[in-house]
Amino acid sequence: MSQEQPQREQQEALKYGDVFNVNGELAEQPIAPQDAAMMQSAEAMVFGQTQKGGPASVMQAAAAKNERSGVVSHEDTTQVAGDEGVTVAETQVPGRRIVTESVAGQILGQYVEPLPVTAGAEGDVVEAPIAIGEALAATALVAGEKPVEQSDAAAIRVAEARATGSSVVTPGGLTATAQSAASVNERLTQDVDKITLNDVLTGAPARLPADKAATRQDAEGVMEAEIRNNPSLTAYPGGVAASVAAAARLNERTA
Repeated sequence: MSQEQPQREQQEALKYGDVFNVNGELAEQPIAPQDAAMMQSAEAMVFGQTQKGGPASVMQAAAAKNERSGVVSHEDTTQVAGDEGVTVAETQVPGRRIVTESVAGQILGQYVEPLPVTAGAEGDVVEAPIAIGEALAATALVAGEKPVEQSDAAAIRVAEARATGSSVVTPGGLTATAQSAASVNERLTQDVDKITLNDVLTGAPARLPADKAATRQDAEGVMEAEIRNNPSLTAYPGGVAASVAAAARLNERTA
């Protein structure tokens, strides 16, 4: 076998960065069968089954392709996944649970699900739609440590305008706070000193003068604003746009 063959196979491998919005060492690693198996087990523990179209199923398909091409063996585990872990974490907020799936600390997928609410004399179970303000609050939980950037501020501005029906920036409101935070952060060099999404979005529903259920149109507007104002033309996993999109998808399923 020529020395170029292993390199060619490595280049043809499906890597994490090919199918997920991740970076660094993880992005360059081929998805291995045991990585997928760990994510399947983690999803099953939280959801009771593997999620159709979720990270586990995507990883399984990619790992199977890599195994068929000889890039990995069935027993292989990516070192970074083995060292830093595969997790499916659940966070509960009033009326909702947020499930975040990660490998080596990087978010692969996020779900926002309503908790059943019993109402009526006969105990009928109803599910209230997720409001934009609740999606913003979810961002504070999932991506709260992220320093606020101009792309975040732009996404928050559109989200607030959609929620309230007004494009007027209210002094001290979410948009004004986010814009100020992004400007301050541009002058700082250390992330530890920067203002985070958690600082800006905690308690978001109570800080909006009005709110509404998130729709696909709302999600598209927020996503466009975040991507357009990001030099890399991407949306942050678990960020503002991702959270509003997750809320809109769930609202469509439960409508």
